[in-house]
Amino acid sequence: MKKTILTTAAVLLAAVGGTAAKQIDVVPRPLFMEVSDSEEFRLSEPLALRVAVSELLPAARIFAGQLEQIVSFEPDVVCGKAKKGAVNIALDRKLAAEEYRVEVSGQRIDLTAGSPRGAFHAMQTLRQIAACCAGEEETTIPALRIEDKPFFSYRGMMLDVCRHFRTVEEVKRYLDILSLHKVNTFHWHLTDDQGWRLAIERYPRLTEIGTVRAQTVVGHARTSKEYDGKPYGKGMFYTADDVREVLRYAADRYIDVIPEIEMPGHALAALAAYPGLGCRGEGYAVSPTWGVFDDVFCAGNDRVFEFMEGVLDEVIALFPSEYIHIGGDECPKTRWKECPVCQKRIAEEGLEDEHELQSYFMKRIERFVNSRGRRIIGWEEILEGGVSPTATVMSWKSPQAGIEAAKRGNKVIMVPSKFSYFDYYQSQDTEREPFAIGGYVPVSKVYGYDPYDQLDAGERKAILGVQANLWTEYISSMPHVEYMVLPRMAAMAENGWSYDRKDYDDFVRRMQSLRRIYDLCGFNYAKHIFIQN
Repeated sequence: MKKTILTTAAVLLAAVGGTAAKQIDVVPRPLFMEVSDSEEFRLSEPLALRVAVSELLPAARIFAGQLEQIVSFEPDVVCGKAKKGAVNIALDRKLAAEEYRVEVSGQRIDLTAGSPRGAFHAMQTLRQIAACCAGEEETTIPALRIEDKPFFSYRGMMLDVCRHFRTVEEVKRYLDILSLHKVNTFHWHLTDDQGWRLAIERYPRLTEIGTVRAQTVVGHARTSKEYDGKPYGKGMFYTADDVREVLRYAADRYIDVIPEIEMPGHALAALAAYPGLGCRGEGYAVSPTWGVFDDVFCAGNDRVFEFMEGVLDEVIALFPSEYIHIGGDECPKTRWKECPVCQKRIAEEGLEDEHELQSYFMKRIERFVNSRGRRIIGWEEILEGGVSPTATVMSWKSPQAGIEAAKRGNKVIMVPSKFSYFDYYQSQDTEREPFAIGGYVPVSKVYGYDPYDQLDAGERKAILGVQANLWTEYISSMPHVEYMVLPRMAAMAENGWSYDRKDYDDFVRRMQSLRRIYDLCGFNYAKHIFIQN
C-alpha cells in the first residue's frame, strides 16, 4: 500500500480511474498527516456520528449541521459503540486536552481526542477535509491519519463592541468564525469612552446614560471636525441573559470568554453616568469621537473602588473565565496631577508619582479579583510603576513590552499592533478598501510575526500565546467585521497553533480549503491572497 507522509500539509491524490486529483488542505497546519491510496470513505446517507460518551453529543450535533452544508444531508447523532460505516468520536485521556487524531479508512472514520475541546478541533479538521473532497454528486475522503495539537495554549480574538455594537446573534457568528479556526479565546471589550455595553444591576445609569453618545465623528478623529448629528447606542447593551446566551454558545464550541472592563482610563461613558467617580466631578459626556481623554477614574476616591468592586462582583458572577481583563491602557495622568484627592493618596501611600498611583490602583483591583478566585489580564501599561508578578500582561504597542514582562517573569499574551491589529488596512491600495483607522497589516505580516523574538528558552515559557484585536471605530456592520478579520484570522490562528512548522507559501495554498467554507457560510472575506495566487 502506497503512503504519503505530509511535509507541506497539502496532499494531492490521484483518484481511481484517472479522475481529478484531490487536494487535502488543513488550516492551521497539522503536526502530522499521512495519506494513503487505499480505499476511500464515502460520506453518504445513511451516515451516523457515533459518540462514545454523552458529553460529546453537543459538539457532534453542531458538527452534523456543519457537515450538512457540505454533503447536503444531516448525519444522525447517536451515543454508542464505534461501528463501521460511521464517524466515530471518542476520548483518550492520555492525550493532551487539545490534542486529537483523525483516522480515515474505507470502512470508517475515527476521531479521538484528549478532551471534548480536542474532539471539537478534530471535527473542524474533518470539516475542512470534507470541503476539500466535496464533489457535485458525492464526497469521498481518502484514507489518512492525522495527529495534531497546538503549539500555544492561548489563541485569542478580541472584539470591540463599544465603538460599534454587535447584537447577540452577530457575536455568535463571530464565535463561529473563531471555532472554525481553532481559536480558543474570545476577548470581549465591553466598556470604553464611547459606550458602556454591559448591564450592571447595582448601577443602572451605566446603561441608561452610558450607552448613548450624542453623535459620532465622521472621518479620522485626529483631523475631522465633522459629526453625523445622530445619537448612537440607545438600547445597545447586553443584559445578563444576553451574556448567558453568548456564554452557552461559546462553551458549546469550547471557546473561553474573557470580559474586559476598562479602568482607570477609557472611562468617559461611566463618568457620564456617575460623575462623582471622576476627579472633576462634573462635565462628562459619552465621547462622540475616538482617542485618549484626560478624564479618568479618580484614583484617590474610595467610592471609585467601591464602584469597581460592585461592577466586578456582577461580572465575576456572570463570567466563569479564569481571567478578568481590567484594561489599564492609555490612562493620562493630567487630572491626577491636579486632583488634591489623588495627591493625598500618593502622599499617604508613599508613592513616588502618578505612575505608581496607577500601579496602586491596578494592584488594589487585582487583590479584589484574586479574592474572588480569578486572575487579571491588563494591557502593557500596567507595567508602569510596577506590576504584580501574578498579573498577565497583554503586549500591544510593540513586542518590546511583552519581552520586558516575560523577562520579569509575568505571563504574557502577545498582541503587537503592527502585526495583530485587524482594524488596520490589509492592502496598500486604500482607495479600494473600506475606510480604516490607518496602518497596514496584510496577511503575510500577521503570519510572519514571531512571538518568541528576542527571548531565550527560559523566557519563552512566559508566553501564553497570541491574539489579534478588532477595534471598531470605523467598522459599523457585521459584514465589515468579517472582511477585516478574514482571512487574517487564519494567519494568526496558524501562528498560534503551528508556530514551529510555518510556511507562508504553503499556507496560502492551503487557504483554499477554508475559502470553500467561508463561501458556504456566507462570510464576507478579503480576497487579496487568493487573487495574488
